[in-house]
Amino acid sequence: MGVFVKVELNPEKCSEPEKLAEICPVDIFAVKDGKVVVVEENEDECTFCNLCVQYCPEGVKYTKLY
Repeated sequence: MGVFVKVELNPEKCSEPEKLAEICPVDIFAVKDGKVVVVEENEDECTFCNLCVQYCPEGVKYTKLY
């Protein structure tokens, strides 16, 4: 059985939230209409590398859903 992931984003708590789209190796974040959003169809591809949380510890939260 695979691991399912839910990613929550509060871009107001990140200094430059658009950088999340650059640092995520599996494209969980994207810039749409000038705003950063979570790409829901990519959430389960999360490798838990923690780069997003290191960059924006107050604005990104992920939860493993087994």
